[in-house]
Amino acid sequence: MDWKADYANKVTTAADALKVVKSGDRVVFAHACGEPLDLVDALVARAADLEHVEINHMVAMGKGEYCKPELADSFFHKSLFVGASSREAVKDGRGDYIPVFFSEIPKLFCEGYLTPDVVLIHVSPPDKHGFCSFGISVDYTKPAAQVAKTVIAQVNPNMPRTHGDSFIHVSEIDLIVESEQAVIELPPPRIGPVEEAIGKNIAGLVEDGSCLQLGIGGIPDAVLLFLHGKNDLGIHSEMFSEGVVDLYNEGVITNSAKKYHPGKMVATFLMGTRRLYDFVDDNPIVNMLPVNIVNDAYVIAQNDRVVAINSAIQVDLMGQVVADTMGPVQFTGIGGQVDFVRGAARSRDGKAIIALPSTAKKGTVSRIAAALAPGTAVTTMRADVDYVVTEHGVAHLRGKGLRERAEALLAIADPAFHDQIREEAAALYGPGRLPR
Repeated sequence: MDWKADYANKVTTAADALKVVKSGDRVVFAHACGEPLDLVDALVARAADLEHVEINHMVAMGKGEYCKPELADSFFHKSLFVGASSREAVKDGRGDYIPVFFSEIPKLFCEGYLTPDVVLIHVSPPDKHGFCSFGISVDYTKPAAQVAKTVIAQVNPNMPRTHGDSFIHVSEIDLIVESEQAVIELPPPRIGPVEEAIGKNIAGLVEDGSCLQLGIGGIPDAVLLFLHGKNDLGIHSEMFSEGVVDLYNEGVITNSAKKYHPGKMVATFLMGTRRLYDFVDDNPIVNMLPVNIVNDAYVIAQNDRVVAINSAIQVDLMGQVVADTMGPVQFTGIGGQVDFVRGAARSRDGKAIIALPSTAKKGTVSRIAAALAPGTAVTTMRADVDYVVTEHGVAHLRGKGLRERAEALLAIADPAFHDQIREEAAALYGPGRLPR
């Protein structure tokens, strides 16, 4: 059948398309800013007809109404990355969290751990050959769609058509809902004096020809402010933001020193404003690939001088990094931090950086701690940690013993907490852990 006729036969309304979901089904949503809001709204509207539908996704940028207490009999959110809309549901037992590295999420869907019944995707209109692009959410979304029993696509001209391994043919889609809804945008974060200081410290570790991985938030964006004098930087990152566009336009980012997809920026999903989406639209400089490829440590390490920049909630004096829990409360998720920490470690002249402000709660709590609180989960193990950076400086931990690590981390803690950290460390470990 001609793909255009096939497409026309599959077009329906969101309400009719979501009738395929049955009680007990597992439904997977496209990730982050790629969430197909019209389809999700139509699923929630069917709550009264459904029981025990399991919903899987990572970062949720939509309304998250399926997490409401009154819909607990209809939907159970089994989260791959806890966010603002799902945190209370997980905490209260109306949802749950699956600890998993971002790189391994496709394995869950494709190898029978979480076989999807229905996948809701958000794609660009088909090109002349009948291929739609997953746009800003390739990550786990494409692998999940490849094994789902039913694929429902929100086809939207506002979704950028990205290049790379980012396409699905009309013949692989079961139901199509046309939409002109605005794609979710993530405004630039606020960058204050602390973020600027951390960004400047990190920028000092970035050499010409480095290949960057940047996480989400003020600190990664602050780093970009201090890279304008660098040369021939590259991007191999799970995501990137507008600051990368500025550096590319200035000629700072050329991707010429990269070994994996030289000359190209590589990412698996994107979060930003329309300016970023317009930059990546039909732009062959940007290659979007599934996360099991982008975040594979072996693939990452094919590039030299990888600089991986990730954030944390807390670091203890042994170098254990906490990035996804606050005590026993699941706050976010593991995401791709460990993937890139290990990829950078394998890269020639690579550097894995954990960045965090030295304090929290308006300066009343030190994020550099003598020890972690009970119930706290370690995200990145002490044996994996390379650099830790705060606004007070840089601690290089690789190859250092426990006493040396403690000294280095104390040096980048807020000075107001030095005595407290020393006292707590002495009580826990004995007086020999830190010098007086």
